[in-house]
Amino acid sequence: MQQTEQTIFKIVKSQKEFFESGATLSVSYRQRALQKLQDWIRNNTDLLLAALQEDLGKSRCEGFMTEISLVLSELKYLRRHTASFARPKRARISLAQFPGKSFTLAVPYGTALIMSPWNYPVQLTLCPLADCIAAGNCALVKPSAYAPATAKILEKLITSLFPREYIAFVSGGRETNAAVLRQKYDIIFFTGGKTVGTLVAETAAKTLTPVVLELGGKSPCIVDSDADLRLAAKRIAFGKFLNAGQTCVAPDYVLISPQVKDKFLQALKEEIQALYGENPLQNDSYPHMINEKHFDRVTGLIDAEKVYFGGKSDRSLLKIQPTVLDGCTLSDGAMQEEIFGPVLPVLTFSSFEEAKQLIEKNANPLALYYFGKQNADRFLREISFGGGCINDTILHLASHHMGFGGVGESGMGAYHGKTGFLAFSHVKSIFVRKGGDLSLRYPPYSDKKLRSLRRLYR
Repeated sequence: MQQTEQTIFKIVKSQKEFFESGATLSVSYRQRALQKLQDWIRNNTDLLLAALQEDLGKSRCEGFMTEISLVLSELKYLRRHTASFARPKRARISLAQFPGKSFTLAVPYGTALIMSPWNYPVQLTLCPLADCIAAGNCALVKPSAYAPATAKILEKLITSLFPREYIAFVSGGRETNAAVLRQKYDIIFFTGGKTVGTLVAETAAKTLTPVVLELGGKSPCIVDSDADLRLAAKRIAFGKFLNAGQTCVAPDYVLISPQVKDKFLQALKEEIQALYGENPLQNDSYPHMINEKHFDRVTGLIDAEKVYFGGKSDRSLLKIQPTVLDGCTLSDGAMQEEIFGPVLPVLTFSSFEEAKQLIEKNANPLALYYFGKQNADRFLREISFGGGCINDTILHLASHHMGFGGVGESGMGAYHGKTGFLAFSHVKSIFVRKGGDLSLRYPPYSDKKLRSLRRLYR
């Protein structure tokens, strides 16, 4: 159901008034809200899993592992640590501040807009919402219209737990998106594609509204000559074909040393068959593409002459078989855009410098994965990317103790755990004067004072 702009305006206005009342500043208030959210999810997990099955064809196990478990873990962590995060943090003073004390204080921005995507509609809605609540903000939540079953459950969750002036939910397509973005917020958190993300950033810039953008890009997976090929094949197959490749940090393509390519491809084929069977199109645990538009886009990237494995699809089921393309170059269609589907191009590289040049053709990927030992440090230090793994895929984002986010073309800002709390907070720097101060700071200024100052900073 589309929301009118007048309705959205009233929601945002009421949230600004509610925030100004100071109700959300109480740590206990935030913790109770997090507890409500956690309890509801635990009691209604089956509803969420059924919705994910309907929208994306995710099995109950995959839905719980990649969505519900991460949200519950985030909520539990934040409930335990919000009080600590919200306390003033002592800071050392400089010479100019003596005598006195300094501290920092994280305070909420105020009203937040959270726009979430369709590919992980539970996790990518509720994890940032949990961070937002922990930081003490109000929030307007706008999920993607492409996952309607999940959006319906999320609406039920939010409207049953929270007053609209605190946490509100709006649904709809492009018209609603445009109406939502015409309002003034104190922070915008957006997860999605680069095109819409750029529009969000442009809109926010007009009112100097801070943004966190979690986008995507072509995330490379490098397999070096000294890699454990069987392990690399298994973990790449897992990361790539999870959610049928509809994952922002999925390995987008493989760069491999030519001397191990043939052995790797054979191992990859065997691992895919072990994960999804001989006929993945009939495997109920293998997800489908979100809609016909994305099905057609991804199948259009498959060059039949370069199919090493897979290549089959069924439009009636919206399913595309896990597909590996061999002998690819940067001119191939699959290398011109983020694939966001179960198609994996394989290219070769002969040196670190060549691999770097290939990666920089699609600069600043959200993730980078390296399998091997000899060049790991160079890939980490010399290539710009959001985050990644050595000898694994995906799992760098499954931690409260590290922030997750992009850089450059793949986004800005980060979240998860304390990083997420701080993403929705402004950190104030405070200095408290104690007693007297240095007379050198005050006019009249003279050469004598200058000599004294220079001696202090030798």
